[in-house]
Amino acid sequence: MRLLKEVSRSFYLTMRVLPRSLRQQISAAYLLARATDTIADTELIPVEVRLEVLQRLRTAILAGQSSSFVEGDSEVWALLQAQEETSEKTLLENIGEVIRRVEKFSAEDRADIHTVLETITEGQLMDLKRFVVGRLPGEIRALQSEEELDQYTYSVAGCVGEFWTRLCRRHLYPRAVIDEEKLFENAIHFGKGLQLVNILRDLPADLKNGRCYLPEKSLQKLELSAESLKDPENYPFLRAYYKWYLAKALFYLQDGARYLEDTPGCWRTWLMKLGCTWPILIGAKTLKLLGETNPLDATRRVKVSRKEVKAILFSTILRGFIPGAWKDLFEETFKEAHRSVVCHSRTVLPREEPSKD
Repeated sequence: MRLLKEVSRSFYLTMRVLPRSLRQQISAAYLLARATDTIADTELIPVEVRLEVLQRLRTAILAGQSSSFVEGDSEVWALLQAQEETSEKTLLENIGEVIRRVEKFSAEDRADIHTVLETITEGQLMDLKRFVVGRLPGEIRALQSEEELDQYTYSVAGCVGEFWTRLCRRHLYPRAVIDEEKLFENAIHFGKGLQLVNILRDLPADLKNGRCYLPEKSLQKLELSAESLKDPENYPFLRAYYKWYLAKALFYLQDGARYLEDTPGCWRTWLMKLGCTWPILIGAKTLKLLGETNPLDATRRVKVSRKEVKAILFSTILRGFIPGAWKDLFEETFKEAHRSVVCHSRTVLPREEPSKD
């Protein structure tokens, strides 16, 4: 938990309210994913080295080999030296400790952690190969299709919803009679929704880094390109498509709320649900803000204020003791976001979803 607090203060808050029976497992999985993400994002190191080191750490995690990653490896040492004196560097230096911790968990928990890390790292490796390997200076690369975007959101976030639910099912409500298929579907949508919020919010920053997660084929239908999105004046041509994705992200967050509603109720699941209400509400409020601004304007960083985040924390805790109060809070927040993201313009849009109010 010490490492977790240093690496992510916001996720640390969620972990603090999780039941003890699964707190260590989810914390360890998060730290491993954060470490692999740090490796993938260290731009001072050539991409070929990042791919090699990331693959090596992936192998060490899946094999439970805590000493095979850092010790005596010049490429890993170079990557460590490229980090500033930050919590990420501390995490990489102590990654063997995290792997050893995972190996002490039960066989089922260990298998679930390995599965989710295998999926996440596969997505990270594909991301580097797709966007970074061989890219020319100033070049912007885009995903090709809606299917690629859907697969990406699953591999970095949707699979986490699955992982989270497997652990909660086993440790918190193993005998409860539930619709597992629907519960897991909503868990995946929950993760995908949070990732879509990040993609839609970070569009200008990603373009600056040569990445566009809005698919090229869809942009071409609008007579746009990834390069053209660097100009805020082109937003009117993108607006209907962009707002469709805001609505899709909101659709998924609504399924996240249904996921919490369908999770069996007891004191231990109440704590888990409390930790999950925060990203849903913050995500919905972020979508509301994005719907009210020009998201291509790189000079404006859309972010829910600290004051509003604190208000969310306090209101969810206070309302959590009143039956149905969380549901009312979700509905209020979703309605506000829906008014902001709805768009009546006619345009070429992807198939499926956005319609829930």
